[in-house]
Amino acid sequence: MSSAVPFELDASPALSRSTADRQESLRADPERLRARWPSARVVRMDDRGRVPVSERDFFDDNRGANAVPLSTVPALDVAPRLPEDAVFLGQWEGTDYWAVFDTPGADARTVRVDGGWSLPVEVPVDDGEAWVGLREHGAALDDTAAGLLTTAVALRNWHRRARHCAHCGGPTRLRQFGWATVCEQCGREEYPRTDPAVICLVHDDVGVNGEHVLLARQPVWPAGRYSVLAGFVEAGESLECCVEREIREEVGVEVRDIRYLGSQPWPFPRSIMLGFAARADRGAQLAPAEGEIEDARWVPRERVRAAFAERDPDLLLPGPTSIAHVMLRSWAFSGGGDEAGSS
Repeated sequence: MSSAVPFELDASPALSRSTADRQESLRADPERLRARWPSARVVRMDDRGRVPVSERDFFDDNRGANAVPLSTVPALDVAPRLPEDAVFLGQWEGTDYWAVFDTPGADARTVRVDGGWSLPVEVPVDDGEAWVGLREHGAALDDTAAGLLTTAVALRNWHRRARHCAHCGGPTRLRQFGWATVCEQCGREEYPRTDPAVICLVHDDVGVNGEHVLLARQPVWPAGRYSVLAGFVEAGESLECCVEREIREEVGVEVRDIRYLGSQPWPFPRSIMLGFAARADRGAQLAPAEGEIEDARWVPRERVRAAFAERDPDLLLPGPTSIAHVMLRSWAFSGGGDEAGSS
């Protein structure tokens, strides 16, 4: 049976975790930042957004979740003075953290590992370091590492798309240590943008939290892969109206009792996922959007629990980096029982 209390997220989404202080006043003081460069630490990131972590930590089968730190290096090992293209990520425990571009060594070997959704990815391994990506392995990182890398990837992706002025088309250059651009032609300043998207766990009307959840899959996904529904907020639209519209458009179902659960940055390339829960009539006919949704179905709580325990090979749920993973796990185990808390 479901709980008498509406379920909430049982943990922070993987990419919402952060410890570093990145307030604007820190990056608005260039003399202070330059003076502190010799004692700073640097995160190296390649052109695919991967960063090095300890090979031993990453491949340790006995490590807990959210436990791997980044392999940062002393700033003076990178450059004697603050490089012009270095990006300020924040301050933690009295130390400034920066990001610079680098690559694994030419002799790096590759290791195939699970990248979430049971899909393999290749990880370069070089000189005791494994170069991992945020989307695939963000959940393995500790809180400080997750926050620093999420910031670094978000800024990197924005820089790639902000090379020309949105007003006149002129070339831009970075300012505020990666947190702004200025047009060299008209002087217009721009700042990183985020596209809001909603993601909603829809359950049935049984009790408070329901006993079935509405899952769907896109045609391009691997067989068996299902998740909750999501979509971008449109111009002039409230978050709640977006939830109603997206569920209606994608599966033809009307939802009600919409409530907020939590959020997670998703810098692929520049989104923030705003998580909601809602109720719907399980007897309503599902009408998957042609070309967008291949299949939609109501899945019982017991089967979702089995999928988290890897006892249902025909149902692949979102990987741990996604807020959808936390939403589904929180809902699945909100009803208690002898499996509660496992995943």
